Amino acid sequence: MSTMRAFQFDDVQSGLQSRAIPRPRPEQGQVIIQVKAAGLCHSDCIILQDDQYSMIMKRPIVLGHEVAGTIVELGPGVSDYEIGDRVVAGIPTRPVTEDSLSKAVGLGYDGGYAEQTMAWMQNLIRIPEAVSFAQAAVAADSIATAYHAVVTEGQVGPDRTVAIVGLGGLGLSAVPIAAIHGARVYAVDIDESKFPLARDLGAVGCASGLDQFPDIAFDTVVDVVGAGITTAAAVNAVKPCGRVVAVGLASKEMSLDTHALITKNITLQGSIGSSLEELKEVLRLIADGRLTPILEEISFDSIPAGLERLAEGKVTGRLFTNPTSSNRG
Repeated sequence: MSTMRAFQFDDVQSGLQSRAIPRPRPEQGQVIIQVKAAGLCHSDCIILQDDQYSMIMKRPIVLGHEVAGTIVELGPGVSDYEIGDRVVAGIPTRPVTEDSLSKAVGLGYDGGYAEQTMAWMQNLIRIPEAVSFAQAAVAADSIATAYHAVVTEGQVGPDRTVAIVGLGGLGLSAVPIAAIHGARVYAVDIDESKFPLARDLGAVGCASGLDQFPDIAFDTVVDVVGAGITTAAAVNAVKPCGRVVAVGLASKEMSLDTHALITKNITLQGSIGSSLEELKEVLRLIADGRLTPILEEISFDSIPAGLERLAEGKVTGRLFTNPTSSNRG
């Protein structure tokens, strides 16, 4: 059986390991994808730091859940797809169940930090002609997750005032998504060097804290950081009957002003992942040129170093790699 290089995860102690593993073979309803782009996501940083992270369904596992490429092999029972089709592997995390997670690439089974991966036919989405593999890959989780948090959970639309807290890859996707939907967008981050880019993406105001907007009544605050204190600040900043959407996982616990939460009748909503329909909408926005992901390519061998950069907050936009590229090292 032929092998391929991959980055596998067993546990926090051993970290991410470069190994030669067997190439995947498709079973009923599955296809094999030659990976042309795999996005690096902060969720993988959390996996590498927390052995109790509940979304990993097998070990060892090849990480990488933002995957796009071409179909190179069809399993039995696959219809509507052909070898050579450009596809992105959607992540069916809505609803979040053991069954849905088991079919999530890079979480339930081996993912995109390898030359090839498997995907279930029902989770495939064709990539529009105007969308690159790299754009499709990062859309699969980070951008679609931002879309779900802003539009579905945050109910952001015209005549709404929204704050995006945290200007990492997720936040820098949330800002233009909110702006595209007609909202008045404010951006918050402790790193002020990100403010010019946030303004270019549609933010009308930027600050290092929500308390620096004392005269703004926010309909929605999307907390992409989740540091505990950021969610608490969001509860205090949102207007009566407003919404606070918690997306980030920087802290496992938070302390909130219960009086403000109750007397202001605030909705505090957690948000994770997206639906396949939301991913399709994100791909349409990219294809139409209304949404342009901020991308940086790294070599396949640089995946561990890239995840370290990501964990340290030293990445603007989204990192991706092409595992099948000859540009290694």
